[in-house]
Amino acid sequence: MAQLSLRNIRKSFKSVQVLHGIDLDINEREFVVFVGPSGCGKSTLLRLIAGLDPITEGEFHLNGRLMNGVAPSRRGIAMVFQSYALYPHMDVYENMAFGARLMGLTPQEVEARIAEAARMLQLTPLLKRRPRELSGGQRQRVAIGRALVRKPDLFLLDEPLSNLDAALRSEVRLEIARLHQQLGATMIYVTHDQVEAMTLADRIVVMNQGRIEQVGSPRELYERPANTFVATFIGSPRMTLIPVTHAGEQLTLEGAGSVAPGQLPASPDGRLTLGVRPDALAITRATDGDEGFAASVIYTEYLGDNAYVYARLGDGTQVSVRTGPDVQFAADEAVTVSVRPGGAHFFSAEDGKRLVA
Repeated sequence: MAQLSLRNIRKSFKSVQVLHGIDLDINEREFVVFVGPSGCGKSTLLRLIAGLDPITEGEFHLNGRLMNGVAPSRRGIAMVFQSYALYPHMDVYENMAFGARLMGLTPQEVEARIAEAARMLQLTPLLKRRPRELSGGQRQRVAIGRALVRKPDLFLLDEPLSNLDAALRSEVRLEIARLHQQLGATMIYVTHDQVEAMTLADRIVVMNQGRIEQVGSPRELYERPANTFVATFIGSPRMTLIPVTHAGEQLTLEGAGSVAPGQLPASPDGRLTLGVRPDALAITRATDGDEGFAASVIYTEYLGDNAYVYARLGDGTQVSVRTGPDVQFAADEAVTVSVRPGGAHFFSAEDGKRLVA
């Protein structure tokens, strides 16, 4: 199994610096997900770990051994790409066998490894088919199986589900989670989809503009985001950020009223950013004397077991409120939005960092 240590990793392409001093430790058997918006550097970092691109500055150790300058084939790493990269003229068996043969394994060892991988990935009936005869999900499983037969110390997966439709994404995501449990291998998975990150990861590394914003378990990132970037990136629908001022226990939004969400953090100038998720809000039809923010309904999104009501506050901020499926509001209806006790997050109005009440 693999243990990784990255220290002050920097990567530049000519004059453009892409990674700005990455420090990260990954333990044996962990499933770690790099997540962030397009262009944040997550795939670049994965390529540095794989050895496909050279490190500009810093050190990468794998199982205590310095990997800077070590060829990809000598790192004990297998990588699954976004594109399946299967050989179209080879059947499934030959696609999976190709890399294993390059390792110098005997035919008997190759056959045994392919049989084991095919059983784990439910590919045994498909071994004689060519890629064009397979569905997208089956092709992706073949690509994973090709990595699996190498029995690497470390699996790297670069957005492996992005080419699949919603149903297949769910199916293959379960296969990857099951595979990690069976193998107990160290896996690093890159995605821009925070749902994949939340459902697969032991720990999530949230990246933005070449830097790590926060590292933690899915629960830690959801319940205690370090800043407004993490708060709005993790969770769907996203957390709403509301600029407010406070005096005493009241938070006031200009032109929209006030709420009293409980104990408030200190703020030198009385300005805060209030963060609220859809399930931390309540919505009612507006009546005189209501405590809460005045808003008007935009539309309601019915999802079967629940619904989301989207409304616009007096300052133009759009919020989403999770409700029961039977709750109905008309478009442009006047409503009051309030914060449930214990549901508020607080951030600095200056730099967006989390504040503790």
